Amino acid sequence: MLNWLRAVARFFQNTIGWNRIGVMLSLTIIAVAMVVLVRMLRDIEVDEIYAALRATELRHIAAAAAFVAGGYFTLTFYDWFALRTIGRTKIPYRIAALAGFTSYSIGHNIGATVFTGGAVRYRIYSVYGLDVVEVAKICFVAGLTFWLGNVTVLGLGITIDPIAASAIDQLPPFPNRCIGIGLLVILACYIAWVWSAPREIGRGGWNVKLPSGPSTMLQIGIGIFDLGFCALAMYMLLPGEPNIGFITLAVIFVSATLLGFASHAPGGLGVFDAAMLVALWQFDKEDLLAGLLLFRILYYLVPFAIALTILGAREIWLNMQGTRRKAELTPVTSVTAPIRSEIDLKKTDAG
Repeated sequence: MLNWLRAVARFFQNTIGWNRIGVMLSLTIIAVAMVVLVRMLRDIEVDEIYAALRATELRHIAAAAAFVAGGYFTLTFYDWFALRTIGRTKIPYRIAALAGFTSYSIGHNIGATVFTGGAVRYRIYSVYGLDVVEVAKICFVAGLTFWLGNVTVLGLGITIDPIAASAIDQLPPFPNRCIGIGLLVILACYIAWVWSAPREIGRGGWNVKLPSGPSTMLQIGIGIFDLGFCALAMYMLLPGEPNIGFITLAVIFVSATLLGFASHAPGGLGVFDAAMLVALWQFDKEDLLAGLLLFRILYYLVPFAIALTILGAREIWLNMQGTRRKAELTPVTSVTAPIRSEIDLKKTDAG
């Protein structure tokens, strides 16, 4: 079986290429999402969306904003954990928090988070002596934390409530429960693997020492809190009726988020929304769209504006510091030389 899988993988790599397959998959997801959105939004009443926005209680918006803040606070520990994993323990938490918050805020909105987030991280960490390879390792460990959290939440959620996943993948409950159990088995095998002995992946300078078993449990905890806060923010913005359980919403939310991530569209725009509209069919579409719009403002636009402001202020401060250092390092002789020359000439004339 393993040899057969390797042969299939080799065939696709040699004939098509995994990069092309990834691009085709992303375009397919986006195309399907656009078709779904056009069909579902065909008879939407814009005035009803405005009415639903005005009818949303401020305390629900405030609670959602607090959960979003909690989610981004948890995101800062992605970088803090990654720095300690690669041995950069002297980088303070405030720098990890700055890199984590700004990289994810900008990456979520621009898209291609691996590249945009990596570029932001490099700009911040290079000031503290980290090179490209170390920043790439940070991105890898942070990404591993993200996926471990997703596998855990989806595995537990689908196993407990397989009907929730049926709204996304259109499969019966039993196959979905099998998928959930399978995800948990894979997760358990990985934890046992890293717990049994120190593990490394990669070659040469690109090798990464994987977190140990206890550290992996901490990783999973960070990922669960991140996804939990985000799902709670969305839960607070859903219409009051009909009432659905939080686990159901969490499974749908995480699944829709992963579809948006796979599409590489900025913020999963269109893909995430289409998946939520399809899965939460029992809600009034205008009310649900109002909740999705508020979520995008709170989770995407507001942090994006804050991150750009912080990075802009930081760049100005770094330029000012650089100018000040240049001024301090300028030799005194270069400034006083013309004065001394004039004094020497006067002495010569007097003589």
